[in-house]
Amino acid sequence: MASHCDFHSKHKIGHNHDHSHGHNHSHHHTPKSFGRAFAFGITLNLLYVVIEALWGLYANSLALLADAGHNLSDILALACAWVAMYLSKKQPTQKFTYGYRRTSILASLSNAIILLIVTGGIIWEAIERIIYPTSVGGWAIIIVAAVGVVVNGLTALLFASGQKDDLNIKGAFLHMAYDALLSFAVIISGIIIVFTHLNIVDPIISLLVSVFIIWGTWSLLKNSVTLAVDGVPVDMDTKAIEHYLRSLPGIVDLHDLHIWAMSTTETALTVHLVSDSSQHSEDFLANLSQNLMTKFKIHHATFQIERVKEAKKCLLAHAGTV
Repeated sequence: MASHCDFHSKHKIGHNHDHSHGHNHSHHHTPKSFGRAFAFGITLNLLYVVIEALWGLYANSLALLADAGHNLSDILALACAWVAMYLSKKQPTQKFTYGYRRTSILASLSNAIILLIVTGGIIWEAIERIIYPTSVGGWAIIIVAAVGVVVNGLTALLFASGQKDDLNIKGAFLHMAYDALLSFAVIISGIIIVFTHLNIVDPIISLLVSVFIIWGTWSLLKNSVTLAVDGVPVDMDTKAIEHYLRSLPGIVDLHDLHIWAMSTTETALTVHLVSDSSQHSEDFLANLSQNLMTKFKIHHATFQIERVKEAKKCLLAHAGTV
């Protein structure tokens, strides 16, 4: 196949073999370190989950236990984001040439599976309590859920300054901010029980919380599986990227286009570009890599440039060939 070169060089092989590889090694990092924010947020939420679960058992409240289960997802989400941020700084090795970025994908997949299993148990218990209602301490629900609003809201604020610049941080921010609203819904459950004594409200709210967990976790599971099998990240527009590549000066066709996730925060691309020109500017590959980063947030791009006659003989030129 082709030889490797940097942004500013091209190697000619024979008379009709003009291959060029451009590599973009710049990576998108957070403007500042959020390590302390992650540590504080995880510790705060872990303490809250333990207190909420114990109080849920004491008050015999499945709604609190369900919310504690969901708040456990907060800790897992924060941990995944923290791990992804940490691993993004690890250098590649001879055995792991992409580094350890992909472990963040495996972590999110594991979290999704565990959460679905735990939620299944909550749903089973909620159905039993609808059939056989039990008394619930309404004030306990109100107090603990109110603490949840404060904990989740405070944790969300820790990441507010970075959520506009980093998708990883934005995910943590939105997760915590939305859970603050979820805890508020649990407060409503407690108020209804206090004034109406309708204990059946507790398992009903538990089911609603469980539906929310499944809805959010299913999306996490689907996206994690997509990334784990080298699917195109959900926020990538393949047609737009292909249209941009075809619009490049001197490029008449392309094939073997692949887009996949290196981690939950970094995307890679490889493509064969077919050119009708014998020469490209020295800055062609550098500008192309930079534009892919700016326009599509593709962090690691590799290109192979082929002449028209050569492209017809390329073993990877046929549609469906991987």
